[in-house]
Amino acid sequence: MPHTKAIDLALQGGGAHGAFTWGVLDYLLESPQVRIEAISGTSAGAMNGVVMADALTRGGEPAAREALRGFWQAVSRAAMLSPIRRTPLDIWMGNWSLDYSPGYLALDFMSRVVSPYQFNPLNVDPLREIVTDLVDFERVRQCEYLNLYVCATNVRTGKQRIFSREEMTCDALMASACLPFLHQAVEIDDEAYWDGGYMGNPALFPLMEECRARDIVIVQINPIQRDKIPHTAAEILNRLNEITFNASLIKEIRTYRRHAQAPDSRERGGYRLLSRCSVPPHQRRYHPGRPVGLEQAQCRMGLSVPPARCRSPGGPRVARGQLRRAR
Repeated sequence: MPHTKAIDLALQGGGAHGAFTWGVLDYLLESPQVRIEAISGTSAGAMNGVVMADALTRGGEPAAREALRGFWQAVSRAAMLSPIRRTPLDIWMGNWSLDYSPGYLALDFMSRVVSPYQFNPLNVDPLREIVTDLVDFERVRQCEYLNLYVCATNVRTGKQRIFSREEMTCDALMASACLPFLHQAVEIDDEAYWDGGYMGNPALFPLMEECRARDIVIVQINPIQRDKIPHTAAEILNRLNEITFNASLIKEIRTYRRHAQAPDSRERGGYRLLSRCSVPPHQRRYHPGRPVGLEQAQCRMGLSVPPARCRSPGGPRVARGQLRRAR
């Protein structure tokens, strides 16, 4: 009988690139070698974690795998009528970015000069409707299979707010994915929240301080390093976003590694060296088997490629490699 290894998952946000994380989760849920004890997620990572927690309570691992597939398929269907999509020329040339999409360019320009309180006064959010239709938050709060932590950024204080599984609501989840140039701040108990990626993408300290698994696997969406220097305005903004949304994670990893390597770390307990599961930048942007959409806005609009192709082969293959190294 194979040995079962308990792990914690840290799921980074990354808009539609969260479909890559779906592939990792699909393999881990299928594998008898691991048991997921806890998830800390931000934005798209939080979406994956909440959908998974809901389905685990309903029907275990098989239900969780099916629920994740259903969620990303629903996001993809919602994008079918969206103007923010690849042009026919992009499709013909095999270009998987939205750099030349008129709809995307219009939204990008508008978000720089007009507030979401002005261009979306009714605060319409298709993603909220999908989440409300597919997730039973009462069931999430009752999930005994795993601990769940979702990060959001408090607009007033600038500090991160961690919502635990017991506190999970649709508002808490949407706060974690609220990009301030596209959506009005989500208000919870008289406090306004923006995307958690600014302060914890994802937050590691809940896993380090409140969970017992000896290993954390970080599913990282935003590349830390790129070989090419950006020159165009779009490339510069993309790279700036990648650096911004990686900053808090890099600082936390550095802090915990320093603690783990200290001579008295075993006496203090709770600190572990971390494994990281990253999406290679060239696959993330261009490979037909990956979700596209270079801006975080994509998490509101869906995928430009069929979900079944987004799921494979990248996510499961990287997950298998990480498991082999963790044994």
